[in-house]
Amino acid sequence: MGKCDGRCTLVVICSLQLVAALQRQVFDFLGYQWAPILANFLHIMAVILGVFGTVQFRSRYLVLYAVWLVLWVGWNSFIICFYLEVGHLSQDRDFLMTFNTSLHRSWWMEHGPGCLVTPVLDSRIAPDDHHVITVSGCLLDYQYIEVLSSALQVLLASILSVGLTPMVISPHKKPPIFNCNLCTLPGRCMWRPHEARR
Repeated sequence: MGKCDGRCTLVVICSLQLVAALQRQVFDFLGYQWAPILANFLHIMAVILGVFGTVQFRSRYLVLYAVWLVLWVGWNSFIICFYLEVGHLSQDRDFLMTFNTSLHRSWWMEHGPGCLVTPVLDSRIAPDDHHVITVSGCLLDYQYIEVLSSALQVLLASILSVGLTPMVISPHKKPPIFNCNLCTLPGRCMWRPHEARR
């Protein structure tokens, strides 16, 4: 059984990051959270680019992916601060996640583990196309679910940043696709080894 080298480990962690981003994208779509939807889409594209750069030994793609990871950590840190209402951020007056286009909240607000949703009938504070609800009995409030999701993204991005650093600083040459020395008959070898593009 073969062992997994550094590139293989990075591909596995990138795959975990991709799965986590896709899961997050689904729940952000369900909650109409447009800013995270856009950020998640860009992140998914960057992870695919990072996997391609890792597998194909493309250092330029890895540099681009490493820069994106710094931006991704910053975005997730902002989400953590937003849901914990650090500083002047407030979920009650700031609708940054929906670009101030609607009053929607996180999908986890109504669908969290153990949450009991009760509609408030005849509420005068609700706009015509919305309804007022009360949520009680949640085992974990939606803010903390969002914070844990962002913290997982920060952790995976930090691990990848540490793993990408040696590859970006001193990338190795790509091994040949086919070794012509293994051809048994002269003149029958059609494949030529080539070096990776930088």
